Amino acid sequence: MSFKKDEEVGMVSFRQDKTSVIQEARAFHDSNISPRRCRILLTKILYLLYNGEKFSRQEATALFFGATKLFQNKDAALRQMVYLVIKELAPFADDVIMVTASIMKDMQPNTEVVYRPNAIRALTRVVDPSMVQGLERYLKSAIVDRNPSVACAAIVSSYHLFTSARDVVRRWSNEVSEAINMRPAISSGSSNGLGGFSSRGLSMRFGVESSAGNVEQASMPSMSYIVQYHALGLLYLARQADRIAVTKMIQQLGGSKGTQPLRNPYALCMLVRYAAKIAEEDPNMRGSLVESLVGWLRHKSEMVNYEAARALCSMNGVGAEQQSRAIAVLQMSLSSPRSTMKFAAVRTLAELAQTRPQAVQACNMDMENLISDANRGVATYAIATLLKTGNESSVDRLIKQISGFMTEISDEFKIIVVDAIRSLSLKFPAKQSAMLGFLAGVLRDEGGYEFKKSVVEAIFAMAKFVQGCKETALGHLCEFIEDCEFTKLNVRILHLLGLEGPHMPEPHKYIRFIYNRVILENAIVRAAAVNSLSKFGAYNEQLTTRIRVLLKRCLEDVDDEVRDRAALALRLLGPSTLNQQLIQNTATPDLASLEQQLQAYMETGLASQLPFDYASVPQITREQAAQYAYESGSQNTQRSSLPIQEGIPHTAEHGLDGAEADGILPDSHSVYAKQLAEVEAFASYGPLLNSSPIDAPTPLTESETEYVVTAVKHVFSEHLVLQYNITNTLAEIVLEDVAVMVGGLAEAGLEELFILPIAQLSTTTPSGTAYVALKRDMSMPFPLATLSNTLRFISKEVDPASGEPEDEGYQDEYQTEELELSVSDYIQPTEVNFAAIWDELEPDASVTETFALTALESLDAACSTLIEILGMLPLGGTETPANPSVHTILLAGRVARPSGMETVLARVRMMYQPSEGVTMELNVRAPSEESCLFVVSAIA
Repeated sequence: MSFKKDEEVGMVSFRQDKTSVIQEARAFHDSNISPRRCRILLTKILYLLYNGEKFSRQEATALFFGATKLFQNKDAALRQMVYLVIKELAPFADDVIMVTASIMKDMQPNTEVVYRPNAIRALTRVVDPSMVQGLERYLKSAIVDRNPSVACAAIVSSYHLFTSARDVVRRWSNEVSEAINMRPAISSGSSNGLGGFSSRGLSMRFGVESSAGNVEQASMPSMSYIVQYHALGLLYLARQADRIAVTKMIQQLGGSKGTQPLRNPYALCMLVRYAAKIAEEDPNMRGSLVESLVGWLRHKSEMVNYEAARALCSMNGVGAEQQSRAIAVLQMSLSSPRSTMKFAAVRTLAELAQTRPQAVQACNMDMENLISDANRGVATYAIATLLKTGNESSVDRLIKQISGFMTEISDEFKIIVVDAIRSLSLKFPAKQSAMLGFLAGVLRDEGGYEFKKSVVEAIFAMAKFVQGCKETALGHLCEFIEDCEFTKLNVRILHLLGLEGPHMPEPHKYIRFIYNRVILENAIVRAAAVNSLSKFGAYNEQLTTRIRVLLKRCLEDVDDEVRDRAALALRLLGPSTLNQQLIQNTATPDLASLEQQLQAYMETGLASQLPFDYASVPQITREQAAQYAYESGSQNTQRSSLPIQEGIPHTAEHGLDGAEADGILPDSHSVYAKQLAEVEAFASYGPLLNSSPIDAPTPLTESETEYVVTAVKHVFSEHLVLQYNITNTLAEIVLEDVAVMVGGLAEAGLEELFILPIAQLSTTTPSGTAYVALKRDMSMPFPLATLSNTLRFISKEVDPASGEPEDEGYQDEYQTEELELSVSDYIQPTEVNFAAIWDELEPDASVTETFALTALESLDAACSTLIEILGMLPLGGTETPANPSVHTILLAGRVARPSGMETVLARVRMMYQPSEGVTMELNVRAPSEESCLFVVSAIA
């Protein structure tokens, strides 16, 4: 009759009212206590607390001290419930410290084991931080107790006490270290006091569920050494500020000679994470720690194997051999019978495939078998990885397999697949029709906002960066808004249709979809549709008359904003000049220049005296602004994967031409060119050829010094101009006639023409710019030198009473760091069609050299070093090596010769061997051999 148990006394629903529970709690004061009834009452209190019920201070205090009266009962199960309630009520009750004596009775070494862990946990929640020192003796003895449940309770409680009693807990490091090395007296794998670890906890850590919907059970290691896991966490918490101490701890506990290694897999996983963190932060320790991580790949625990492999795959500067071992371990995990291990391994490989797809290709055969895995999370990551590492011939087959189970997975996994398709579309544009068809199909499936947004963003990216698919993409988006329930997505799509639709071969076919939104949708979408219609009339004169008819119907809309927008659009489409001023004028301020000028305007202290000169801000087209925003965003890696053999620069789609289309930093060039043009002394120098990046001037002093100096180098056809940005951080000193004396010019064939000093630097105008003009020797067209820089000024102290500088000052000097004139100062990074220009340039003018770079430890380091030295732009995503052993990087730039700018291309083939470093073949082509030799000289 087990089904009748729910009807017995006390087994009622836990959906209790707080008032009734408080009234029932009077049973705590009875002379004859019923342990079973009191346990149920305590459970109800905990239920209310865990479900967010709020108790007043008076109510919590009454319940707290009512529960403490149950200490008189000897029932062990009741005593455990009392400790749970005490811990949860302590933050809300008053005078909880009065129960300290009762709790400490159960902390004595001769007390039953079932009481001690619970008492320790409750005591640390009750005591005041100032009392921790008095309890030090009890907690230290509990930390080294041979019973794992007692030791774990003391260590975890100490971990929580660390925030309020840091200095006291740090003194327990010896005891914590002893707990790590101590062999436990008993195995208590079934004890609930060991920290709550279970196979369910491990599975939820990896976020995997079995195909039946339940968390898969994993075989768990013995829990006897779980103390090591908690003790290691506390030991790291106490030493985390000292990197040397943490490194020593890793070496001692990692199984080095003469020490006993950790036995608990959880503790080893934590130690692996600490080692990976130190290796990332300290390159000097990376070598030995990477060797330790490679050693953990052979551990008998799968958890430790995976954690070490994940660390090696995500760490920078790891050699190809070590990373290949980690990939081999992950490949073995792909065939594991447990879904948790398969999911963890394939997810790590999917992350690695974003940067090193060729390194993951060895696992493609195993991931092919996972496509049909019962766990759809595993199958999704397998598909996403194959899309990133596969070839063009496998695209159709993979997309067909994806379509079969898209309806069976959650939105989170759908987004992963869509992101992979988005990257693939930029990698293989020839497969655009299949991928657009897939994206259009999943748009019709059920899904939330984030999923539909990711699909729409993917279609936007294809329309923008894949040649020839814009019209098809717009057609799919038109069909989607016919049945789209998300207002934000409707507005974004209507905005895109307004920008691109008027320029399509058949713009009239989009008007029907847009006008349907005026009839069927809410006010926000109707207003966006009116804006979109107005752009069709403004950009296409053949449609203006039809659009005016539709807009006149919108004047009767019930929403005032829709009516106002329709009225404005009709006025703009009428016989006036407003159309050209507000619609067809697509110029917008360069935000980078605007930010810099606003910052300089605020720093000068003239904000309250003079208005900001907005007319001086450079203007760029909206297409340029959209491109720069895209390049600086998170999708930069996807954009860089566009194939260079298409023969079309990325800027060609956006209307860039001339010099603006060639340079990747027109904002820096335009800002500096405008600034220098305002200086009359530089008017005869001609156009500015190249300048240092606007966001990275060369620092010549530390940022904490009294005078902060940065330098910018400007290259003209026959001159160099050195710009020194100087800031006076001393409020009590005024600097006058501030100039920079430059040394080392004669050795480089440079001649100083004049110096433009700063009149004064004070608290009102702490920053200013000084210039030094230099003449280039035509016999040495590319002067390379190390220049010394000395500030020379008149220093005057400020009278603290009046705030005015003294009349008399004294001549003073301030030495700064040296300034390098290097090859990169004469090269402007340029985005071009590499394949076409490479074939156009004469092979006779090319220069090829081979170099052995033994100091570089990887191809990643070689690529970043090469880009920094040459100052050229990597093309087609070649700045990231796909293979750790062999790689080719393509670079483009323009050399600032005295005769003008000259395009130069470089193709660099590199091979890495651990014993020999990086061997590099540099092939440079340019219209003149002199430019080629100049680029090669940067390495030689």
